[in-house]
Amino acid sequence: MDRTAEELAIDLVNKLREIPPESRFIVGVAGSPAAGKSSFCHRLLKIINSLLEQAELGAPDIQRTVAILVGLDGWHLSRAELDAFPDPELAHERRGAHWTFDGKGYVEFVKALRLPLSPSTASTEIQVITAPVFLHAIKDPTADAVSIFPHHRLVIIEGLYTYLSIDPWSAASALLDERWFLHVDEAEACQRLIKRHVETGICLNENEARLRAEGNDIPNGRFVEENMLQPTRFIESVQDMEMAHELDL
Repeated sequence: MDRTAEELAIDLVNKLREIPPESRFIVGVAGSPAAGKSSFCHRLLKIINSLLEQAELGAPDIQRTVAILVGLDGWHLSRAELDAFPDPELAHERRGAHWTFDGKGYVEFVKALRLPLSPSTASTEIQVITAPVFLHAIKDPTADAVSIFPHHRLVIIEGLYTYLSIDPWSAASALLDERWFLHVDEAEACQRLIKRHVETGICLNENEARLRAEGNDIPNGRFVEENMLQPTRFIESVQDMEMAHELDL
């Protein structure tokens, strides 16, 4: 998918050059579990930042701009928070469903990104916006793990629920400049999920992995397609040899 990532990276750099310097350009990338969102977005980010470093592709203000990637997984509710649910067993079993995320926290994050970047903010009064990250080692999120500075004017947010049409998510969805959907055939997604769950130790065997994929991951993907704002772009997921060794976390 390198060619697709390169084409989209060039398009984003050009769009960034057209917006006022006090504004950010925010892209939400959604898609079913195992669509390859993380892998694709990391490739996209690498190409974008490479383009921004090339003098022939932009004016000085663009050259100092750095794109940054934020994963929605950071807004997972902690295991302790899931323990406080009326049905803790169900909450843990369905971890990954939209209601096991801090949707309101995500909305506040996107709202903060939309605040104008004044000259004073960009110089002596630097305001840093932070985002959480999900750490698989501890199976929980950690707060303030990613810092978004004023020079981060291109922000890519990837995850299942980046632009849902339901409350409270819709308040953030409406603030995105672009909404991209990475599509993968459901049968292919299921096979990728089974392989991933076994390789990462989430499940002990293929049978357990299939039950998890069919009982939680695939339904979550269907929910996204049924409850998202209209995407501005559809991207077909292609699992090449390199992507086959990468994890869509």
